[in-house]
Amino acid sequence: QVQLVESGGGLVQAGGSLRLSCAASGIILRWNTVGWYRQAPGKERELVSIITMDGGTTYADSVKGRFTISRDSAKNTGYLQMTSLKPEDTAVYYCYAQNIVNKRHYWGQGIQVTVSS
Repeated sequence: QVQLVESGGGLVQAGGSLRLSCAASGIILRWNTVGWYRQAPGKERELVSIITMDGGTTYADSVKGRFTISRDSAKNTGYLQMTSLKPEDTAVYYCYAQNIVNKRHYWGQGIQVTVSS
């Protein structure tokens, strides 16, 4: 059974930092594209960042220069380091993984990030 379990969310003041973790079981993350999405109340889920198998990264314009995605293959865990957080970063953040061969994709259950002004 595949599981992606997010942790590290919570409440932080504007300008603060959080690091989200995505612990994977049942799949090997290094054979997957790993990403983070977020969904704010009343809005559609949007892509935040993606890291490919070869380490290439993509970021939404709204988080460039503030967020950093990474992956630790030894721990089979993905990360999203978030700095200089803004109230508009408030959302439920979801971890995502897609196998590069069979294209199966998986979602975590989501974790709340709230940034107060």
